[in-house]
Amino acid sequence: IDVCLVATGQFTIVKQPLGFIKLLEWIFAIFAFSTCGGYSGMFKMSVDCKNRSESDLEIEVEFEYPFRLHQVYFDAPTCTGGNPQRLFLEGDYSSSAEFFVTIGVFSFLYSMAALSVYVFILDKYKEKNKGAQLDFIVTAVFTFMWLVSSSAWAKGLSNVKTATDPDRVKTLISACDREENRCREVADPVVSGLNTSVAFGFCNLVLWAGNLWFVFKETGWMAAFAGTYVPSQEKQPAPDSFGQDGYGQEGYGQQDPYASSQGGYQPDYGQQSYNEGGDYNQGGYSQGGPTSFANQM
Repeated sequence: IDVCLVATGQFTIVKQPLGFIKLLEWIFAIFAFSTCGGYSGMFKMSVDCKNRSESDLEIEVEFEYPFRLHQVYFDAPTCTGGNPQRLFLEGDYSSSAEFFVTIGVFSFLYSMAALSVYVFILDKYKEKNKGAQLDFIVTAVFTFMWLVSSSAWAKGLSNVKTATDPDRVKTLISACDREENRCREVADPVVSGLNTSVAFGFCNLVLWAGNLWFVFKETGWMAAFAGTYVPSQEKQPAPDSFGQDGYGQEGYGQQDPYASSQGGYQPDYGQQSYNEGGDYNQGGYSQGGPTSFANQM
């Protein structure tokens, strides 16, 4: 029972953004490399010669991943009574396709490994933040790789569509250059799966880029940045003039006329101004007033 409880507690990481996004990355990586790497397509054309006996109304051209189209060939009639003409498609787009699939496979493997770490050894992952910091660096690299590979494969797919367009391939057939022969396309290649692979590629880019923030929060770098920021504010205290030359010694601290050593409210002018001109003695109003009035009388 304890083992089950521990396993349940560890699997709760999947419900948190850190683990949930990593699970989505794992799933979307599968879709990305499988829709591209497992593709095979075909298109059909027909060549209707003036001499119907030489016509070929179903010319099938098959191609597949990794799209080395320059190695794909088909036979087309010459409509001149000779042997069929062997023709090759144009272009080699294997580099962008293989790069895309490679990034997808490695993303799948890393996501699976990261999920295993989250679930089974999360404490070691958070220990001294080393695991989280490594995770952040790898996530940033995969984010950049998804951007490059998806963009490259989108361009490569556009070229593949152009190279496998039956209208373009017809221009390779010499018999189609003569007006007495009629060439037409029978079926276009279905490339919806390849379009989906590009879409999954950019979805992976969004997922990995968004996951950067949640991994960054686990690195401890945010606390380090905050720690260096707070002391920089503490190094700028209030000016010392308020503690020495201002209110502390020369200001209210020593020469405050309202706070004498005898206590109470005893203004200085009771001893200086009115003591000379008005004969108000040291006692202020309580003693000097009545005595001086009696002397004058």
